[in-house]
Amino acid sequence: MIPDPSPDLLARAAQVRRCAMALGQLDDGQRRLAVLAMAEALEHASEAILVANQADLEAAAAEELAPALVARLKLDGPKLAGAIAGVRQVAELADPVGRRQLHTELDAGLVLERLTVPLGVLGVIFEARPDAVMQIASLAIRSGNGALLKGGREATRSCEAIHAALRRGLAASAVQPDALELLTSREESLGLLKLDGLVDLIIPRGSNALVRFIQDNTRIPVLGHADGICHLFVDRAADLELALKVALDSKTQYPAACNAIETLLVDAAIAADFLPRAVLAFGAAGVELRGDAAAMALGVSNAASEDDWSTEYSDLILSVKVVADLDAALEHIARYGSRHTDAICTGAAATADRFLAAVNSAGVYLNCSTRFADGFRYGFGAEVGISTQTMPPRGPVGLEGLVTYRYRLRGEGHIAADYASGVRQFSHRPLPL
Repeated sequence: MIPDPSPDLLARAAQVRRCAMALGQLDDGQRRLAVLAMAEALEHASEAILVANQADLEAAAAEELAPALVARLKLDGPKLAGAIAGVRQVAELADPVGRRQLHTELDAGLVLERLTVPLGVLGVIFEARPDAVMQIASLAIRSGNGALLKGGREATRSCEAIHAALRRGLAASAVQPDALELLTSREESLGLLKLDGLVDLIIPRGSNALVRFIQDNTRIPVLGHADGICHLFVDRAADLELALKVALDSKTQYPAACNAIETLLVDAAIAADFLPRAVLAFGAAGVELRGDAAAMALGVSNAASEDDWSTEYSDLILSVKVVADLDAALEHIARYGSRHTDAICTGAAATADRFLAAVNSAGVYLNCSTRFADGFRYGFGAEVGISTQTMPPRGPVGLEGLVTYRYRLRGEGHIAADYASGVRQFSHRPLPL
C-alpha cells in the first residue's frame, strides 16, 4: 500500500507549485538567463560533483551493483562537460511557451486563441543517472515548469551536489531556487505518487519494474517507457559492411542505454554471408550472442530461449534470429518489440519505405544506428525521457513535450443565447497566427 505523503513533503511540493506559477509568468529572456546561470553554477561545482560521484561509485562497487546500473551512475569529466553543454544548448532553444497555435474570429469582436503554456510541476523519478538531474532541471526551467526530482539511492551524493549547484545558479536569476526540489528517501518517492493536485506529470527513468510500479500506483499522468527492446533487421538488399558497422554501434556504443539493440534479425537470403563475419566482429567486441537454430548453424554458439526475444539485456548480450523475409521481421518486431526504436539496413527503397511505414515505434530508422534515439542528438539540448506511448509526446521528449495549451476567448459582451436563437451567426474566420 502506498503511504500518504508526509506533511513536510506536502509543504515542499506546495512551495514548488507556488514557485512554478511565478516561473510560468516570466518571459523568454528571464528563463533563458536562468538556465545559463544553472550551467555556470554546474561548471563552477564540477570538481565537487565528480568527487560526490566517485563516492557513489565506490559505494556501488562495495554493494556489487549490476554493471548496467554502474554504467548509468558513472559521471566522469567528459560526461559531465557534455551534460553542462547540453544545459547551455537548452538555453538557446526557441521558447516553447506562448506560441499561438490557433487564431480564429468566431464572430465580429469574438476572437479565439490557443496558446502553449507550461504543464506546472513535474515529478521525476530515476535510477542512477545523475546526469538526468541536469537534463530535466534545465528543460523544466526553460519550459516554465517546477520539478520534484528523485534519484536512486545509489546516486544520492551525486544528485545532492548537482541539485545544490542548480539552486545556486537559480539564486542569481529571476527564478526562485525552490522551483527545484530534491527528494532523497523511498518514503518521499512513494509519497510523490499521491501528490495529484500538486504534480501534473510523473516521468520515470529506470528499470521496467520501476516504470510499471509507478504506472500502476498513481493517478497522476505518467510519461515514459517500461521496455527498450530495440531491433535491427538486416535485409537481403543491405550493404553488408554498412550493416555490420550499424549493428556493432547499435549494440556496443553504450549497451546499458535503452536505445541499444537487443535483437538482430537477419534475412535468410544473406544470412550465410553476413552472420559468420558478424559472429567474429561481435566476439571481438566482447558481445555474447544467443541465436535460434538457423543462427547457431552459422556460427552463433549459444541457444536463445523464448524469453530472450523479450529481454532488455542492457549489457553486451545480443539475440540473433534468422527470418525468412521482411514480413517475418515485421511480425517478430510487432510481437516482441517495445515500440521504442527499430531499424532496417537495406538498399531497396521499396523495402525501406514499407519498414518505415509498418513498424509502430517511436523511432524507425534506415541504415543508421538506433543509438541516435536521444534528445541531445535530435537537437533538443536534452530530454526528460523517451516515451513509447502512441499519444504525444512520443520518442525523446524535450521542451515541446513539457507544455500544454490553453484556449483564450476575448469578446465584447457576447452571449451564447444570441447564437442559439439565430440572432447572430458564427463566422469562424481564420486569422493570422
